[in-house]
Amino acid sequence: MTQTVHVNLGARSYDVCIGPGLLAQAGALIAPFAPTKRVFVVTDENVARLHRDALAAGLAAQFGEDAVRFFVLPPGEETKSFAHLQQLCSQLLQQDISRRDLIVAFGGGVIGDLAGFTASIVKRGVDFVQIPTTLLSQVDSSVGGKTAIDVAEGKNMVGAIHQPRLVLADMDVLATLPPRERRAGYAEIVKIGLINDAPFFDWCEANAQAVLDGDPAALSHAITTAVAAKARIVEADEREEGVRALLNLGHTFAHALEAHGGYSTDLIHGEAVGAGMALAFAHSAELGLCSADAAARVRAHLEAAGFTTDITKLPGAPFAPAKLFTLMASDKKAEAGAVTLVLARAIGQALIQKRADAEALRAFLARETKT
Repeated sequence: MTQTVHVNLGARSYDVCIGPGLLAQAGALIAPFAPTKRVFVVTDENVARLHRDALAAGLAAQFGEDAVRFFVLPPGEETKSFAHLQQLCSQLLQQDISRRDLIVAFGGGVIGDLAGFTASIVKRGVDFVQIPTTLLSQVDSSVGGKTAIDVAEGKNMVGAIHQPRLVLADMDVLATLPPRERRAGYAEIVKIGLINDAPFFDWCEANAQAVLDGDPAALSHAITTAVAAKARIVEADEREEGVRALLNLGHTFAHALEAHGGYSTDLIHGEAVGAGMALAFAHSAELGLCSADAAARVRAHLEAAGFTTDITKLPGAPFAPAKLFTLMASDKKAEAGAVTLVLARAIGQALIQKRADAEALRAFLARETKT
């Protein structure tokens, strides 16, 4: 059964469809957004190997085989680069893409970010559809219109907010995900409970293993709840000028951990977010914002779900506290070099702390990185 979450942004509104069998229906579902019947699918080698034929068949049923073009890129975070952005733009222009054609982002967060950013700039803006193929991208990066590439100065530092016309989250494709990728996506699911939905965190404590095991009912509930929560926040603050920053709970720590290790595949984004959320609650407890019991409960749940929360044991350790602080100070949410953190008063009560106490943060990082 397909669930639909509507993202209400006026003229930029769209639906997120969640359920099995959506690749087979893709042509019919995206047809209203492809008036020229020309579709340009951006994917990576891993997704193409596993799911290209299924999507190609679903699109060909509506548009015919000759109307669909696939662009297959290398997998991995390194693909979110100026070099691949330029390459993709050139390939699309060589195919004489028009502003009324449609780009489809078919992959995880890397492909979604790159294809979405490309759609925002090629021919000064082309419509695109997200077909996310990882749990993380289904519950987080495919919704909300954030698109970007990474640069030497940091992750997602060059990009645009460009909303998709439709998101198709086919749960069937998740069956091919390795356990590590499922866990990475779960970080963004449990994050919703920690931000503003304590009862959902309770549900996560009871059902995390079912989600990680791919139980259809648990997955459907988790994905739909996370997407609906994100939709409400995006509707209230599309351009991240206020409450949308809450969705970055744990991410300022996480991005610093990732950057410290050069975005190595030894530490993928969801794993860094898991550690980052534990750090955010631990720092909140040190500052007296939340109880030590709440921080311990969060850490215990994340560890039970398979995350490493002790950063001295993470891939990339040892981490230099001064370098972590510098990376956090250069995060895109920072203002005039002052760190902005998303912390918590309790489970389900996140808050935005602008101009965080630099000395307290430095001391916290020194303690957390000490072996």
